[in-house]
Amino acid sequence: MKRPPVAVVVVSVIYLITGIATLIFHSFEASRTPRLESDVIWILLVCLLAVVAGAFMLRGNDWARWLALAWMAFHVVLSAFHALQELAVHSLMLVLFAYLLFRPESRAWFRRSPTAAA
Repeated sequence: MKRPPVAVVVVSVIYLITGIATLIFHSFEASRTPRLESDVIWILLVCLLAVVAGAFMLRGNDWARWLALAWMAFHVVLSAFHALQELAVHSLMLVLFAYLLFRPESRAWFRRSPTAAA
């Protein structure tokens, strides 16, 4: 398999776009504060993890699939402290992403050697 399945591409692109967009947004937000607070650093790190997960899922690294699911599960937990609608959306996305990343074609993509496609 030389190309990732469509399901992996879709999820990866969502993670890349979300990670990059939130990284940019929170970077501008951080630049407006007189000093860099620890919360901002953690937020930027979490945004960066989304980019890493998306990029490495496209390469076929299995650990990136698990990182992506852990990232979304983290957001489900955070959403529990916010509006019920936010919790529902993040929970639905977690279930959908897990389904897409564990379909037979996706499992085959992550089982192959990542260096085999290079």
